[in-house]
Amino acid sequence: MDLNFTADELAFRDEVRRWVGTHLPADISHKVRNGLRLSKDDFQRWARILGKQGWLGSNWPKDFGGPGWNAVQKHLFEEECALAGAPRVVPFGPVMVAPVIMAFGSPEQQRRFLPGIASGDVWWCQGYSEPQAGSDLASLTTRAERRGDVYVVNGQKTWTTLGQHADWIFCLVRTNTDVRKQEGISFLLIDMKSPGITVRPIVLLDGEPEVNEVFFDDVEVPVTNLVGDENKGWTYAKYLLAHERTNIADVNRAKRELERLKRLARAEGLWDDTRFRDQIALLEVDIVALEMMVLRVLSAERDGKQTLDVAGLLKIRGSEIQQRYTELMMLAAGPFALPFIYEAMEAGWQGDHVGAAHFAPIAASYFNTRKTTIYGGSNEVQKNIIAQAVLG
Repeated sequence: MDLNFTADELAFRDEVRRWVGTHLPADISHKVRNGLRLSKDDFQRWARILGKQGWLGSNWPKDFGGPGWNAVQKHLFEEECALAGAPRVVPFGPVMVAPVIMAFGSPEQQRRFLPGIASGDVWWCQGYSEPQAGSDLASLTTRAERRGDVYVVNGQKTWTTLGQHADWIFCLVRTNTDVRKQEGISFLLIDMKSPGITVRPIVLLDGEPEVNEVFFDDVEVPVTNLVGDENKGWTYAKYLLAHERTNIADVNRAKRELERLKRLARAEGLWDDTRFRDQIALLEVDIVALEMMVLRVLSAERDGKQTLDVAGLLKIRGSEIQQRYTELMMLAAGPFALPFIYEAMEAGWQGDHVGAAHFAPIAASYFNTRKTTIYGGSNEVQKNIIAQAVLG
């Protein structure tokens, strides 16, 4: 198995590096590199720049308006974007629901929804988790009752990331209660402007309303917004979750944040502390190991070989690494690792101490990454799934 990049792949990386260096707005890159808050406009501005180039759907085939890149090219593209300080592409549209629409949606749905996702103009969110249905997602109770040409939806979703910005939501809903719970679920596309939808932000430990509760009270959804067959939504959900869990691993962001950690350690004189430097070294070893796992999968795909489904394993290791580098940043910051006031920072005040400008956002990042081992299927559940696949 050859994990080295070919000459053509290295040339492709150089092309992407030059393009990103030219087109990534400096103000957005500054925010990303320093852990500052990104607005909806920041995310969407970068998405539209990528969309204009035809690169927002980096995993899309040419038949659907994507660049048609293979898995290695997609990896190199994401790596160059991360190292340049580009924000992560909000995945719900281009990475998650778009592949489902391509694979299971009708031609009319593909013509209707994919162009807005590809351009970055339409913002999507995910309606999966419910108050009593998280890791046991099949226990969801949000009900969709068909009445003629519409489904009438009632229920509640929670932990809906960035739902306050969304134009559309893709939802798992229960359409049959008389069968095994996995067999009575359907996949609906719902306009967030529909009467009867209420969005209630949830403020997290980092002070941000990143997630939301979404309530559906007699919301009418055209039957034409049903993806695939009624009661087959669980199949489509599993297909989508594989994309989500692989995306959570995000080894390229880990590489960028590792370099940030090293800068912070040097700035505070901790680079000469051998014990602290040992912890950085251990983290770097694990990041390299995660990258090697990703490259092994890519190499197998490039050679046309069948690979095991490692999405859950990538999610476990990637989420644990994210928590570790934010923990080490907190240790490097010491007393400067305190929650901060966004409005003061955005007005230009970052404190008198030279370290404050470096460390002000770290507490928020630390708090925010506590959730990574839970969402997308908790790590404990993923370990059970992997154990069952290996041991039977």
